[in-house]
Amino acid sequence: MTTPLRAADVLARRLYAAGCRHAFGMPGGEVLTLVDALEKAGIRFHLAKHENCAGFMGEAVHHADGAPAILVATLGPGALNGINVVANAHQDRVPMLVLAGCVDAAEEQTYTHQVLDQQSVYRPITKASFRLDADAAEVIADKAVAIAMEPRQGPVHIDVPITVADTPATERGIRRAPAAATAATGDALAQARSWLSETTRPLAIIGLDAMQENAGAALQAFVEAHNIPFVTTYKAKGVIDENHPLCLGGAGLSPLADKHLMPLIENADLILSLGYDPIEMRTGWRDAWDVNTTRVLEIGAEANTHYMHQSGISIIAPLQPTLSALSEGQSRSDTWTDGAFQTAKQGLTDAFPTEDTWGPAAVIAEARDVLPPNTLASADSGAHRILLSQMWSCHEPRALIQSSGLCTMGCAVPMAIGRKLAQPDRPVISFSGDAGFLMVAGELASAVEFAVAPIFLVFVDASLALIELKQRQRQLTNAGVDFAEHDFAAMGRAFGGNGFTATNRAELRAALTEAQASDKFSVIAAVIERGGYDGRI
Repeated sequence: MTTPLRAADVLARRLYAAGCRHAFGMPGGEVLTLVDALEKAGIRFHLAKHENCAGFMGEAVHHADGAPAILVATLGPGALNGINVVANAHQDRVPMLVLAGCVDAAEEQTYTHQVLDQQSVYRPITKASFRLDADAAEVIADKAVAIAMEPRQGPVHIDVPITVADTPATERGIRRAPAAATAATGDALAQARSWLSETTRPLAIIGLDAMQENAGAALQAFVEAHNIPFVTTYKAKGVIDENHPLCLGGAGLSPLADKHLMPLIENADLILSLGYDPIEMRTGWRDAWDVNTTRVLEIGAEANTHYMHQSGISIIAPLQPTLSALSEGQSRSDTWTDGAFQTAKQGLTDAFPTEDTWGPAAVIAEARDVLPPNTLASADSGAHRILLSQMWSCHEPRALIQSSGLCTMGCAVPMAIGRKLAQPDRPVISFSGDAGFLMVAGELASAVEFAVAPIFLVFVDASLALIELKQRQRQLTNAGVDFAEHDFAAMGRAFGGNGFTATNRAELRAALTEAQASDKFSVIAAVIERGGYDGRI
């Protein structure tokens, strides 16, 4: 006898059909039916130690398999614990389905314990919010997936009432046909083609939208065909292999890098904004070019309503067919014959040297040298992230994941756990400051329970280094940025993993080598001096 489907089953089956295989969260009694339905549908539910970390684990899996992340939270405090990671997904353009338990509509009229308007909380930080209904469970599920995955991608919230989850429901196999990608046409395209044919000093700025389109091959063919140097945002690193001779690396948060990039922007006669989403960039990139004196062509997923910059031509269309249309019939020409591009490229290399005896740059250089080229990395927010994003070369998209839109501390450890779970055959390392690591150290227990063995590298200087640096630069009183020294290696061992402390390159090399060979996770505490980032970012 076939067991009748519940509304939660229909929801879970549609998410499975969308490619989802993992869900993360912390259940309460109100979501037990939902967890059961996910498991029955073939979506493994993983218990995290905090909903915020659960969301970042889910994001990391998304970067591995392309399916929407799933965060499961019980009602009230569980749903509210996930606010940060959901807001982060909204600003970092991460497709995420937030499944939150809630009391039934009739129940909330006479019951107040843990009852709040969760949809009102989530609407400002999601693309859409739904309340599951048994008769429309399939439609709501498919709508949520479609909205989450359409450009620009982002989170969608679904409240799941307790009894609705158990209510009988029917799956009819409704599917919406995906929209076809079409290139730009008409006067805008003709003008853009004219600009491209006339340029001698072009510069491309490539962003996250390009990576979400999987446009790397088309972008590489385009920049090579027209000899166009390019810079990427941090989250778009690796969309074209950063060893490419036209690559200027990542940018967005480092004033030191901008010293070499801004003169090139000022000298360019054509700037091509290709899938560039400026939400990752510091204020120094606001109005980085003068649209009245420089030709600027923007190809993006959405209309420019942010006013972070302006363009002379704005084309809202997919990159791949549009780049092909731009290039059709065009011939390659020499660019940057004055040597300015090579000067900027060499200047960036010299600005971030790898030969330091010790300190944060030496830690990054040593890790990059010891770990295999196919290593997957995650970075927490802080001074180390800025330096790492400039120094860590990526040879494929999503090889370095981080929180760039909201810049959330505590993301790197759970991201590394989720990434290693989804791609167990790849080396995975997280880079955290000591403060960010302390926020989420409890998730080391999740690494043990998931039987995954990432490397967690911690920059230890007992300080909120980036904030302390800004405090000193403003000549303010030292307050609220320093804390006690802790034994991070001992924390790793206490949770059942390996623990190492490194105070020089040789010790770090030995720790990284041993960690790679272990079937347990490893915490490596790289002890550096306070002020080690001065002049380096």
